[in-house]
Amino acid sequence: MATISNEPLVTPASAGRPSTRRILLASLVGTAVEFYDFYIYATAASLVFGDLFFPDLSPTAKQLSAFATFAIAFLARPLGAIVFGHFGDRIGRKSTLVASLLIMGGSTMAIAFLPSYATAGWIAPALLCLLRFGQGFGLGGEWGGAALLAVENAPPGWRARFGIAPQLGAPVGFIASNGVFLLLGVLLTQEQFMSWGWRLPFLASAVLVGVGLWVRLKITETPAFAAMMEEGPPPGVPLAEVAVTQPGALIGGTAGVIACYALFYLSTAFALSHGTQVLGYPRETFLGIQLGAILFLAAGIVAAGWLADKSSPRSVLMIGCIGTMAAGLLLTPMFGGGTMLLVFLYLAFALFVMGFVYGPLSAWLPGLFPARVRYTGASMAFNVGGILGGGLAPMIATALAEEGGLPPVGWYLAAAGLLSLVGLATQKR
Repeated sequence: MATISNEPLVTPASAGRPSTRRILLASLVGTAVEFYDFYIYATAASLVFGDLFFPDLSPTAKQLSAFATFAIAFLARPLGAIVFGHFGDRIGRKSTLVASLLIMGGSTMAIAFLPSYATAGWIAPALLCLLRFGQGFGLGGEWGGAALLAVENAPPGWRARFGIAPQLGAPVGFIASNGVFLLLGVLLTQEQFMSWGWRLPFLASAVLVGVGLWVRLKITETPAFAAMMEEGPPPGVPLAEVAVTQPGALIGGTAGVIACYALFYLSTAFALSHGTQVLGYPRETFLGIQLGAILFLAAGIVAAGWLADKSSPRSVLMIGCIGTMAAGLLLTPMFGGGTMLLVFLYLAFALFVMGFVYGPLSAWLPGLFPARVRYTGASMAFNVGGILGGGLAPMIATALAEEGGLPPVGWYLAAAGLLSLVGLATQKR
C-alpha cells in the first residue's frame, strides 16, 4: 500500500477568502475551455477527419486513423504533466495555468487553418498530428493545476465540493462542443460542413481562451503553495521526488483514473462514430441525444462531490467503478438495442456513473501527495491514467466492434472499471 500524505490540502487561514468565487470560476472556466478544445477534436475525428486527412483508406481504416491522431494527445499529456508540474511545484499554480491555456488554445485555433490531404498530401495529416500533440501537451498541465486551485482553497469539510468546480468544466465544455456541431449540422449542408464548416468550432476557441485568460490572470496563489514556500525551498526535480518517495500513490492513483477515461470516451467519441456509421442514426439526432445525456454527467459530478464530503472521495470512486462494470455489461442490450430511447437511456446511465468515477478525483488524487510535489504527482497520475483508459479507447473499441460487435466492447469497459477498483483498493483513503 502507498503511504498517503496526511498533510492538509489547505491552510486554515484560507477559509472564507474573499476571492473564493473568483477562484472557483477560474478553475471551472479554464477547464471548460480546455475540454471544449479537446472535445471538438474528438467530435471532428468521429465525423470528418477520416475523410479529410485519410481519404485513400477503407471506411474502417479511415476511422481508425482518425482515432489514432486523437490518441496522440494522450501520449503528449504526461510530458505536459512533467513540464507544467515541474514549474507548478517550483514557481506556483497561477503561471502554469495561464501557460497551459495558451498552448492548448493556440494549437486548437491552428487546426482551423489546416489544409486537407487533397490539397497538401501527407503534410496535412502530419501537421494535424503535430497540433494534436500541442493540445495534449497543454491539457497535461491543465487539470492538475485547476484541481489544486480549487481544493487547496477549500475550507474544512468542503474539499470534494470545491473540487467539483474543475470537474464541471467537462460537461460544460462538452455541451459547448456538441452544441456548436449540432448547430452547424442544422445550418449547413453536408458539403458545406465538410468543406469549411468543421473549421468554425476550432476558430471559436479563440473567444473562449480569451475569457479563460481574463479570469485566470486575476487569481492569486493557493495558500498551500504559499505555506510550502515559506517552509523551505521547492523540490529541485519534482518528478524524481515523486518517483522515489510516492511510487505507490503514483501507481494506485494512475489505476484509479482509468475507468473515468474509458467510460467517457466510449460513451462519446466511440458511441458517436458507431452510432452514426454502423447503427445508422442521423448525425444531428445522435448529437442531440448526447447533448441531453451529458446533463446526467453534470448531475453525477455534483452528487458525487456532495457524497464524497459526507463519506470519502475513495468510497464514492469505488461505487463508480462498480457502476462502470455494470455499464459495460449493459452496453450491448441497451446501446445496441435498436431504438433511440434505449441509446439515450444507456448514455444517460453511463455518463451519470462517470460523474462518480470523475467528480471526486480532484479531491482524491491531490490528497495522495504532499504539497511540494502535488502538482506533479496528481498531474502524472491523471494523465498516464488517461493514456491507459482513454487514449486508445475509441480505436480499440472500433477494432473490437469490427471483429465481434458490441459485446467485446462492453467487456473492455467492464475490465477498465475493475482495474480502477483494484487501484483504489490499494490506497488507504
